Amino acid sequence: MRHSNNSVMLCSHGLPRVRSLLALAAAGVLVSGCSLFQDSSDDYATAKQAEPLHGIDGEPLPRQRSAYPIRSVSGSGTMASQVPRPPDLTAEILDENYVIESVDDQSWLLVNDVPGRIWPSVAAWMNQVGLGVASDSTQLGMMQSEIVNFSRRARAVVGLDETGADEPLTLVQARLAPGVRRKTTEIQLRPRLVAESPGRLLSWQDDPRDQALEEELLRDLSEFLQAREDSRSYSRAALSMSSEPRVTMRQPDAEQAQAVVIELPFDRAWGEVRRVFEDENIPILDLDQSAGYILVDGRPADERERSWFTSWFAGDEVKPVATNRIELMESGDKVFVTAERADSYNGGNYSRSVLSRLYEYLY
Repeated sequence: MRHSNNSVMLCSHGLPRVRSLLALAAAGVLVSGCSLFQDSSDDYATAKQAEPLHGIDGEPLPRQRSAYPIRSVSGSGTMASQVPRPPDLTAEILDENYVIESVDDQSWLLVNDVPGRIWPSVAAWMNQVGLGVASDSTQLGMMQSEIVNFSRRARAVVGLDETGADEPLTLVQARLAPGVRRKTTEIQLRPRLVAESPGRLLSWQDDPRDQALEEELLRDLSEFLQAREDSRSYSRAALSMSSEPRVTMRQPDAEQAQAVVIELPFDRAWGEVRRVFEDENIPILDLDQSAGYILVDGRPADERERSWFTSWFAGDEVKPVATNRIELMESGDKVFVTAERADSYNGGNYSRSVLSRLYEYLY
């Protein structure tokens, strides 16, 4: 028993001494830490580049090759190659760069380029076919030809075959304006009758005299523009032509709803909106131009497909649903296009989505 008690007493008396020794050892390590571990953070500055590893064939291993090699340039102080031109982003706006479009009695050539580049080419076309340019205004976006009756080539262009003593005088006007879709140009050509040589630029005549003739002239102009694409240049004067977008988005607030604003006559705006729904495969279930509304299935395509598949699997008739009522209202020289959920539809509200798709297509 006494031996056991002595052992306990020795352990209890020796424990503080062991703890003290451990504490002193830990303190020594902390104090001398800088000398135990070498600081190598600056070694890279004096490091020597190692020889690259080679394979059996003597070529550097793949990982040793530069991810972005710098090509050597010949010559002194000059680049050996030309910097490539940036891509023409307007090429994706239209499926075709030249399209003749019509709404009611109005026809125009839609060109996939800005007015400032089209203006010189239209003037060149008028001179080549014998019409000439008697007056023009880049501010108005208009050109006016000479009297065509006195030129054989010009007479053939507008279809004046026989000369008569009392035949009316004819001239041709061209009007260029920014297209509805961004970075496009709309060109109209309009022959008109005059009592005498005007000697000045006449105002644009809204009503066409011969729409078929206008479209024939537009086709000839389109071929001319396509042949001159590589040599097209800018007109500094035509750069002052209005380039403001004709389609904007009005954001909603407490007093007015969200709307796509189109700066076009109502008939043109109606035709553009219908064209968007048809091109975007948005089903139209009902429409009334006089009342200014269109009923569409505004659901995304994948949601329509899931709904149609479910209906077909359940044995129901597969058909689109009128989810949204699109309304067009004319105010001044603008048309406001709004969307709301159809009264007969109890599902989600796709109004903002439909307007966004309409705006993105047009703009």
